[in-house]
Amino acid sequence: MVFSWFGMRKRRVVAPTLKPRQEKVEREDKVDLKDMTPDVVPFLAQVAYFELAVFESLTRAVTAAPTLEAKEGLSAAAGEVLAKHHGLVAELRKKKVDPAEAMEPFAPAIDKFEQLTGGRDWYEMLLGVYLTAGFLDDFFVRLVPGLPKALAGRVEILLETDRSAEVIVALLKTGIEEDPTLSSRLAVWGRRLVGDTQLVARSALHMSGNRDDDEQRIEPVFTDLIAAHSRRMDELGLTA
Repeated sequence: MVFSWFGMRKRRVVAPTLKPRQEKVEREDKVDLKDMTPDVVPFLAQVAYFELAVFESLTRAVTAAPTLEAKEGLSAAAGEVLAKHHGLVAELRKKKVDPAEAMEPFAPAIDKFEQLTGGRDWYEMLLGVYLTAGFLDDFFVRLVPGLPKALAGRVEILLETDRSAEVIVALLKTGIEEDPTLSSRLAVWGRRLVGDTQLVARSALHMSGNRDDDEQRIEPVFTDLIAAHSRRMDELGLTA
C-alpha cells in the first residue's frame, strides 16, 4: 500500500519516548487452558512469526509517518516488538529447532491476516497494530501456563512487555484531536478487526474434538479478551 502525504497539511504528530512500565497489569485467569496450549515448538513458532509480522507493520508505519517525531516514536516501538520476536526465536534455538522452518507453516495465514488488518491509511494501520497485537498478546499469555514452568516464565515476560502501545495511542489521540472526523471511521475499523483477530487466536488452540465442550470453555476467555479490546477503544474515545 502506498501512502501519499503531498498536498496535505502537515500535522504536528508527536510521539512519546518509551518509558519503563510502572507496574505489572494483574491478569485473572478465569479458565484453565493448559490442555489447549499447543506443543512448545508450534506455540513458540506461531507467536514468533506474529511478532515479526507486527514489526513489519510498524516499519511500514514508520515509513508513512508524517513527522520525524512520529517516525522516532514508532521506530522505538518497532524495536521493542522485534525484541519479542528475537526472544522467542532464541527459545526455539534452545530446542535445537530451525526458527525459519518452524515458523513457515504459520506464515501464509498470518501474512493474510496482516493484509486484512493493514487499513487504508496511516491511522487505520496504527489502530490495526494496536488492537490486534494487544488482543493476541493477551490471548497468547492465557496459553503460557500450559508451557513448561521455566519457559512459561520467560515467555510471559516477553509478551507482557507492551510499552510500544503508549506510542501508538499518543499518535492516534493526536490525530483524532486534530481531525475529529477520524473518530467515527476508526471506530468502524476497530469493530471490524475483532472477527479476524479471533480467528487467529482460535487457530492456536489445541482443541479436544468435543466442539460443545471446547466452545463452553473458551467462551469466557474470548469474552474477557473482547472486553479488553473495548477498553482499548474507549481509551481512544472510540465506540467498540
